[in-house]
Amino acid sequence: MTNPFVYGEVVPASAFVDREEELERLTRDLQAAQKIFLISPRRYGKSSLVRQALKAMVRGGALVVDVTVSSYSSYVGFLEGYARALVSVETQPDRVRTWLRDMLGVRSEVRLEPGDAGRGRLAVSFPAVRTDRDVSQLAQEVFALPGKIAGARRRQMAVALDEFQAIGAFNGGSVEHALRAAVQQQRDVGYVFCGSEPTLMERMLGRSRPFYKAGPVLRLQKIPADTFAPFIEARFRASGFRPAHGLGAAIIELAGNLPYDVQRLAHEVWDDARAAGRRTADLDDLHATLKRLLGEHEALFEATWQRLTLAQRGALRAAVLEDGRELLGADVRARYRLSGASTVQASLAALIREDVLAREGDRYVVVDSLFREWVARRTY
Repeated sequence: MTNPFVYGEVVPASAFVDREEELERLTRDLQAAQKIFLISPRRYGKSSLVRQALKAMVRGGALVVDVTVSSYSSYVGFLEGYARALVSVETQPDRVRTWLRDMLGVRSEVRLEPGDAGRGRLAVSFPAVRTDRDVSQLAQEVFALPGKIAGARRRQMAVALDEFQAIGAFNGGSVEHALRAAVQQQRDVGYVFCGSEPTLMERMLGRSRPFYKAGPVLRLQKIPADTFAPFIEARFRASGFRPAHGLGAAIIELAGNLPYDVQRLAHEVWDDARAAGRRTADLDDLHATLKRLLGEHEALFEATWQRLTLAQRGALRAAVLEDGRELLGADVRARYRLSGASTVQASLAALIREDVLAREGDRYVVVDSLFREWVARRTY
């Protein structure tokens, strides 16, 4: 049997849960060539949602491109990768060279490199680009490519730029200005700019920034627990297991209702039950799996804990044990022997920067639910 729960990769349609309203809205906006901003914390299933919307666009005849901005270590590297992804909608290398020659005013080199499963992988480079002025010209040309390709193919296009907040690290704010100037002219191209650092993304949409009021904003929320829990139990049953009543709700609670963590915990419970030769899964199985996972992650979590200052450790423990609420209050600070409110606030801000904590409304939540359980059970 195949494990029905998927984590650590984009979730396929069979394991995709809820998000019908968000998927319909995102697909509809892309079909209307809107420029959408999708904002959510990590582990909320943002990439899986985008992938489902792009598949819907393909079924409607559109060309689609999906690029993760944070994968690149330089601005030129990003422009080369983005150009490669755009021209890869054309499968004939000779035609790709023609496109780049006719559509770009910058000399390019195209080559095939070894790829997965023996398939060649297209690579695009711009060896003549050396100065800041060259880079600026290249950016204008590459950012205009989607509109030119859509026009040449006479087809609609949808572009997803994931981890879009990382673009701010490239060449200051000029990147945002150049990209905004290009996309607002492209009437046949829909864009979804995705970001998993809500604070940075919200800042990019501020009044003084180029993308202010550039398009609709979609903010992902958690999947309702009363929808998620029946889905988890139904997936157990569909794969030949009898889940105990309440197993789905217990998995969601332990995983903090983070889609990634829920799928991970359910996946591991399923694997352990199958390895034991059983066809049932209950709360004892869940806690045995959790104990195993905490043991396997012990070294990693211990290293993370050791990197924190004493003030940060205290603030983190308080966030875990107080459900992330009222951490600056005198009672909480006294209970956990924390310093003044300003010191606690500085520690919380540092934990957010280190991707240990995240803000969720008026709460501070631990990004990794397993690490939250480790802190609760193994630290003092």
